[in-house]
Amino acid sequence: MNTQNNSRRRSSVERMENAFMALLEKEELEDITVSRLCKEAGLNRTTFYAVYEGIWDLADSIRRKLEDNLDVMYLSEIEKGYNGNDYLKLFRHIKDNQKFYATYFRLGFDEHYRIKKYDVDRAKAEFDDRFVEYHMEFFRSGITAIIKMWLAGGCNESPEDMCEVLRAEYGGRG
Repeated sequence: MNTQNNSRRRSSVERMENAFMALLEKEELEDITVSRLCKEAGLNRTTFYAVYEGIWDLADSIRRKLEDNLDVMYLSEIEKGYNGNDYLKLFRHIKDNQKFYATYFRLGFDEHYRIKKYDVDRAKAEFDDRFVEYHMEFFRSGITAIIKMWLAGGCNESPEDMCEVLRAEYGGRG
């Protein structure tokens, strides 16, 4: 495929994603149709089906895109088995991509997300090697709740402020 078509495809995907996220702000996923989405995006159904199998495929594509971006952000830490607890880059990414994150949470994808690299050795040391799985879930649920609240408020606080909240809640561990 030539560059012009790649550029056109990327533009179409972006328009469909933006239309999907805009529609999702107003209605439930089950109520969004391909026809409605295409009308909102200014594209035809053939273009949609050239990229996606259906609305759920588009939703899953957005999930994968966001999770892949997170993996790339923390790739060096994951590869080295090191957890730098650098949540500032996460909060900056959220602030820069609010619609994607709001969509991710609205679709309930956070319920299935698992932290890929949790510093288990550190947790074992801090919690006397007891109930580590519970501590992991507590952290995941806590940071998810903080992020959702921040998004609901329009990300008015700075990413630095959000890191401060996290550090305060996790006693310097975050």
